[in-house]
Amino acid sequence: MEDLDFSIPGDKAPAGKPAAPAAPQVPAPKTVYNAGIAMEVFRAAGKAEAVPAGGKFFEEGDKAGFLKRDRMFLLMEGEVAMTVKGRPIGSVKVGEIFGEMAVLAEAPRTATAVAKTNCRVVTLDAKEFQRGLQAKPEFALMLMGMMILRLRAMLARLGASALAGAGSLEEAPVFEKPMLEALAKGLGPQALARHGAGAVLFKEGAAGVLMYVVTEGKVAVSIKGNVVGRVGPGGMFGEMALVDQAARTATATAETDCALLGVNRAVFMNLVKANPEFGAALLGAVAKRVRSIAERLK
Repeated sequence: MEDLDFSIPGDKAPAGKPAAPAAPQVPAPKTVYNAGIAMEVFRAAGKAEAVPAGGKFFEEGDKAGFLKRDRMFLLMEGEVAMTVKGRPIGSVKVGEIFGEMAVLAEAPRTATAVAKTNCRVVTLDAKEFQRGLQAKPEFALMLMGMMILRLRAMLARLGASALAGAGSLEEAPVFEKPMLEALAKGLGPQALARHGAGAVLFKEGAAGVLMYVVTEGKVAVSIKGNVVGRVGPGGMFGEMALVDQAARTATATAETDCALLGVNRAVFMNLVKANPEFGAALLGAVAKRVRSIAERLK
């Protein structure tokens, strides 16, 4: 997956708090997938399952219900064919995960998965996934990096002007009020920074260290001068900084007076370990962003 990283390289730490330690600049990885991390999480929290050749894992349009939970899969043996509207779009090989987007975004399946050969998989539902995150918070970073890489590719295809002109620019809150309050309390007052309307929080092309969560006010995110999103209380931006130190892909500006919580990689890992719901909410928001941009490319 890829990145709609609303942050920039060379961010400054929020005013009123010590600057984050300088991080070496690293090129964005071509892939962030680590089969070892995935294996550890699925084996620790998931359930093994065998599917015969021709068996269907899930079908395009499937929705989770009270009696049927969405599951994500790690392929241990065999090969899985993926199709959309009957058209092949690729296959899943041993050691790869699939079906994760529907679980993260709590949305209908966008493809059909069928066993090409006899298959063995390990599966996770949403609750098991959260247990896995708690045991191995690196899994959250890996999934976020995958989605962000996908977003980057889609944004390059779509273009900033198309993004600015399509649909609502208002980002839905990632964190509900109780979680937002718990997050602010857990991080402490030193993590909170206030900015006046018009303040540039970071610029496109700079290197990023922090992800930001808005607690008050509104932030506008722009690419090449075009506003592509607005983030209000409970929303986040700059999340790619947690995965690598690649250049920010957007500029963030305070549209109103605002208050932001700054979160670095180490803090994020501790948060996910202490409260896996935080990691699940963040990943869900990124997954929904991926799906939204993908819809615009159709």
